[in-house]
Amino acid sequence: MSRIGKKPVPVPAGVTANIDGGQISVKGPKGTLSMPLADDIKYELTDGGISVQPANETKRARAFWGMQRTLVQNLVTGVTTGFTKKLLITGVGYRAASQGKVLKLQLGYSHDVNFDIPEGIEIKTPDQTTVEISGIDKQKVGQVAAEIRRWRKPEPYKGKGIKYDGEFIFRKEGKKK
Repeated sequence: MSRIGKKPVPVPAGVTANIDGGQISVKGPKGTLSMPLADDIKYELTDGGISVQPANETKRARAFWGMQRTLVQNLVTGVTTGFTKKLLITGVGYRAASQGKVLKLQLGYSHDVNFDIPEGIEIKTPDQTTVEISGIDKQKVGQVAAEIRRWRKPEPYKGKGIKYDGEFIFRKEGKKK
């Protein structure tokens, strides 16, 4: 039994959920999100929120149960508060600047890296070494953060590169004489 899957997803005031035609859509103050429904899972709108239950007792239904409930929770959280990822840039001369729909990164290459900001994502640079990525779709926010980080992953000797806020970089000792 899934402990997470047993709990219904609470729908706060100001948020409307709708299940129709193999999709669940959630509309809130920040926008609208939708997700296709899994075949082995039964979704119901109740007074307590959105209930997610396995439609049958197959192994696949039990495996998808908790994940589908979490995906529905992410839809509700996204349209109410949204999601944010923070990247920290470490290195001499490494900096970032948001200019309209383009994030300009200087990462020690012979050229600047221009990253086009996708639709539905907002990128802020409070200072030159911090990038804040926010949006209503958790998967999209995480994907954009991973694509930006991929330009210069943190290296283990000096720790230079782009890392997530709170990420631990295992540091190695340098060459000994």
